[in-house]
Amino acid sequence: MSRDLRQFARQTNIRLIIGFILLLFIIGDGLIYLFFGQQAALMGVICLMAGLSPVILIFFALWFIDWIVQKNDPG
Repeated sequence: MSRDLRQFARQTNIRLIIGFILLLFIIGDGLIYLFFGQQAALMGVICLMAGLSPVILIFFALWFIDWIVQKNDPG
């Protein structure tokens, strides 16, 4: 049985990133909601989305570049 270690590492990294984002939104914004109320929690979600948007844009740009390189690879 042969395992593709690159795919396993990629899958693990994706799961860790998704878990971190979920913890950030659920725990972080949940604590904001408990201590400061619904309006502050809504503002917290807006700020989290604004803070993550550059990271998401960079991720998609790099993914697109990788896709182009793999599509045009002659080997």
